[in-house]
Amino acid sequence: MAAVFSHGVFATFATAARLTGGRVLLWSALGRLPNAMCPIGALLLVTHDSGSVWRGSAATGVLALGQAAGGPLVGRLADRHGQRGVGLVAAVVNALAIVGLVLGSRLDTAFPWQLVAATLIGLSVPLIGPLSRSRWVRLADGDGELTSATLSLDGTVDEISFTAGPAVIGVLATLIDPAAGLLLAAALVAVCGTLFALHPTAAPGHAAHQRSPGRLLSAPYALLLGGMGLLGACFGSVQVGVTASAEAFGHPGAAGLVYGLMGGTSAVAGVVTAALPSRWDLPLRLRVSAGLLLAAALPLLLVSTVTGLALAVGGLGLAVAPQVITMFGLVERTVPTARLGEAMAALVSSITLAQAAGTLAAGRLAEGYGPTAPFTLTACFALAALLLTVLTATADRYRPAVAGA
Repeated sequence: MAAVFSHGVFATFATAARLTGGRVLLWSALGRLPNAMCPIGALLLVTHDSGSVWRGSAATGVLALGQAAGGPLVGRLADRHGQRGVGLVAAVVNALAIVGLVLGSRLDTAFPWQLVAATLIGLSVPLIGPLSRSRWVRLADGDGELTSATLSLDGTVDEISFTAGPAVIGVLATLIDPAAGLLLAAALVAVCGTLFALHPTAAPGHAAHQRSPGRLLSAPYALLLGGMGLLGACFGSVQVGVTASAEAFGHPGAAGLVYGLMGGTSAVAGVVTAALPSRWDLPLRLRVSAGLLLAAALPLLLVSTVTGLALAVGGLGLAVAPQVITMFGLVERTVPTARLGEAMAALVSSITLAQAAGTLAAGRLAEGYGPTAPFTLTACFALAALLLTVLTATADRYRPAVAGA
C-alpha cells in the first residue's frame, strides 16, 4: 500500500514537473528563498549595526508592509504585461534594494533612508511563489488532478523555502556576518529570479485584461482572503508563543528550530495532499483541513517543556499545507483567468498583514499573561477559521469557473 502511495504521488509530481522542466523548479525554489530570508535578515543586520532592537524591528515592519502593498501590484502588472518583463524588473530592483539596505546599515546612513530601502525590498518582491502557481494553473489547462498536483508540488517548495530561508540567514549571521545572508539573498533573487522570469513558460500578458480586466473581488474570493488572513494570524501568534515559551523553558536558542518544524511537517503534508482521491473535492478538503488546524492548535495550550512544544508545533504544521494549497486551488474558480496572478499575490499579502497583526496581539498577551498565552490566541484564530469554512465552503459556492471568465 505504501509503495503504491509513494509511486502514485511521485509519478504525479513527475508529470507536473515535466510541464516546465526541472531547471524551472530549481530556479523557482532558490528564487523564492530571499522572500523568506529578508525579514529576519533585515532584523539581524539593522539590530547588529545600530545596537537598537527597535530599529531592526522597524526595518522588518516596513519591509512587511511593502510586501503586502507591492504584492498585488506586481501581480496585476504581470497579468497585464506578462511575467517576463515584470518579473525581470522586480528581480533587479529587489536585488539592488537589498544591497542598498546592507550599504545603508554598514555606512550608518540616516535611518529614514534605511527604512526607504527596506520598504523598497518589500514593494519589489518578484512574487515567484504566486506567479509560479498561476503559471502551473495555466499549463495544467483545466486538468483538475494535474492542477491539484502542481499546486501541491509548489506548496511543498514554498514550505521548504519558508523553513530554509531563516535557517540560512541564522547560520551565516552566526558564522560570518549578518550582512552575508542578505547579500546571498540579493544574488539569489538577481540570478534565479531573472532565470525564472525569462523562461519560455512565463505567462504572457492578457490583452483582454487591459481592455476589461473583470471583477476580482467577489464573495467567494473575499472569504478566501479572510481564511488566509486567519491562517496568517495563527502564524504570528505561534511565532511569538514559541519564542517566549522556549525562553521560559530555559532554551531560547531552540525557538528557531522549533518554529522551523512547522514548515518541515507542512511540506510532508503537502506531498500527502497530492495523493488525496479526486472524490475529496476542494471545498471538502478545506473544511477537513480547517478542523485539523483547530485540533492541532489545542495541544499548544498544554505544553510545558521544549520537547512538548516541538511536538505540538510540528503537529500544527500538518494542517497548514493542505489549507494553503486548497485555498490557492479555489482561487482559480473564483477570479477571472486574466487576474489570477494578482489574486494569488493578494492572498499572500493577506497572510503577511494578518501575521504582523497576530504577532503584535500575541506579544501583548505574552507580556501580560505569560509565555504560553499567545497559543490561546492561536486556538481562537483556528476556531474562527473552522467556523468560517464550515459555514461558507460549499460546492455550490466554489463551482469551477466558466471558461473565458
